[in-house]
Amino acid sequence: MKYNVLLVGVGGQGLMLLSQVMGDACTRSGVKVLVGAQHGLAQRSGSISAHVRIGDAYSPLIPYGSADLIIAMEATEALRYIEFLKPGGTVVMNSRIIHPPLETAPIVANRQEKRVYVTLEQVCEQLGKIAGRVIALDAEKVAAEAGNPRTENVVLLGAASALKGFPVKIEPLKESIGRVVPKSAVEANLKAFDLGRKAAED
Repeated sequence: MKYNVLLVGVGGQGLMLLSQVMGDACTRSGVKVLVGAQHGLAQRSGSISAHVRIGDAYSPLIPYGSADLIIAMEATEALRYIEFLKPGGTVVMNSRIIHPPLETAPIVANRQEKRVYVTLEQVCEQLGKIAGRVIALDAEKVAAEAGNPRTENVVLLGAASALKGFPVKIEPLKESIGRVVPKSAVEANLKAFDLGRKAAED
């Protein structure tokens, strides 16, 4: 069995926590797993990725065209890493698009000719040229419903767990959330997981 999951986003979105949860859940379930990370610009707002290779794998990094699933904390990050997705693979992503800081600066916002930034519809259209399925969730809204806006990452993990063929069972994932997440945030994260799963099933 082989199943490759690429987690992508920007610094500060809890990507490494997701990789820890998945790695822990696999290990405690007796499933082989390798976890690797590529930080790029490791500071907040810098692009970052984590590779989770479940089953038989000899390198922690996913080759191009080999990811079964991309979980993206931000829509355009899914597009940035689309070359890793295998044809017909799945993308689970936050529908939010983070505009570059320069685009929101007053000197830019007030000029007559504004730069045109990509829309969610355009991102989905481009992803659909390779992906067999694209699930875009308003993870920010769901996380707020869970009671903690910092649980957007776990919302998307919950959504991914609802996919047919996802190789990590629900209970080990929840148990790992309880081990990896700070105790004060466990309840909200478990709720976020359940709400994300429900959103993907609806």
